Amino acid sequence: QVQLVESGGGLVQAGGSLRLSCVASGSFFRIISMGWYRQAPGKQRELVASSTSGGSTNYVDSVKGRFTITKDNAKNTVYLQMNSLKPEDTAVYYCNVAVNWGITYWGEGTLVTVSS
Repeated sequence: QVQLVESGGGLVQAGGSLRLSCVASGSFFRIISMGWYRQAPGKQRELVASSTSGGSTNYVDSVKGRFTITKDNAKNTVYLQMNSLKPEDTAVYYCNVAVNWGITYWGEGTLVTVSS
């Protein structure tokens, strides 16, 4: 089993910044990828950003140039630096990790609210 603990969500004004963190712990021998998804009210969950063990990153178009995903491999931690936040970024953000041979786990989610 893998446990994911997320932190860093909150309320921020448009134009502001937040940094999300997600720490993975438990029984695994390798992390294949770590990433962030989000789900806004009435919408489907979507990939925001991901980072593979090889260092490749991927972003949804709407956050390119504003969000940055980084990892601390020694701490099994992934971060999402979110700058220039917009009201449309308001959502519950979920950490997602793929470990071992591709088993995926989800965090419980952290709410990000951007006021206009």
